[in-house]
Amino acid sequence: MEARAYLNYARIAPRKVQIVLDLIRNKPVDVAMATLKLTPKAACEPLEKLLKSAMANAENNHNMDKNKLYVAECFVCPGPILKRIRPRAQGRAFKVLKRTSHITIVLKEKE
Repeated sequence: MEARAYLNYARIAPRKVQIVLDLIRNKPVDVAMATLKLTPKAACEPLEKLLKSAMANAENNHNMDKNKLYVAECFVCPGPILKRIRPRAQGRAFKVLKRTSHITIVLKEKE
């Protein structure tokens, strides 16, 4: 039995999210939540909301015990890239790639 939560089209680069996901993988949810609260990274705020959503899904939809939950899987996939142009010197243009992410968190119960 597992509970999932998805965040699609998050306006943050996948590389930045991956660093934080590596910190919480295979941790109990209370430890993962504390880690997200105390880590000074931009990706922590949306990941904290996503973890809360996954916990609510586990508790309400799958009748799992929230004290036994742990982060079984968490991964990020690149979403579509927004391409923007920044003006530079001598009439040149500089391409700016605004990357997006699709984030997934899977919670399971410890036996």
